[in-house]
Amino acid sequence: MICPLCSRDKTIEFYQDKKRPYWLCQHCELVYVAEADILGPAEEKAEYDKHQNQAEDLGYRQFLNRCLEPLINRLSPGAKGLDFGCGPGPTLSLMAKEQGFDMENYDPFYAHKAELLKQQYDFITMTEVIEHVRHPRLVLDLLKGLLKPGGTLAVMTKRRAEPERFAGWHYKNDPTHIRFYNEFSLGYIAQHYGWTMELIDKDVVFFSAGL
Repeated sequence: MICPLCSRDKTIEFYQDKKRPYWLCQHCELVYVAEADILGPAEEKAEYDKHQNQAEDLGYRQFLNRCLEPLINRLSPGAKGLDFGCGPGPTLSLMAKEQGFDMENYDPFYAHKAELLKQQYDFITMTEVIEHVRHPRLVLDLLKGLLKPGGTLAVMTKRRAEPERFAGWHYKNDPTHIRFYNEFSLGYIAQHYGWTMELIDKDVVFFSAGL
């Protein structure tokens, strides 16, 4: 199989549970689900429709703030951003606006505004998004073009458990989670796009574009 991140054909089986097998790319170390085991768009959206994340939920805000607070601390006044994959209840953009930063919302299911993908931004967030993305290489190519020189791409996703812990790792059980990244595969992204990578939190990584 061809890896959806690095496009190499160096795949071995990583793990198999009752629902689906998981494959490991030996080049970039992405663990991924094969196309045949990915939900169709209608089924995928039905899963997202079950989410109860709301802007009024303080716990959800605290969760997102693990990404937003360190990001805001490095932004210049007037910086403009994009929340890519905002979901059915956009919250991060509201939190950013409360801190004085304008932020647009884009989502292929809930806020499919193509004009937002023709602009450039000082910062872009993907909070609990990249693990859902079927074609990460294509999406990252897109985001590279949307990011201004010196801008920051802030990604929040759980870094994958190693083989001995993967069987009991709850994160893999969500049927919409289909791509799993570790520090090495995140480093591959940084190297490929010429970005600087900074591990902010156990679930948060910042990619900074050069000037």
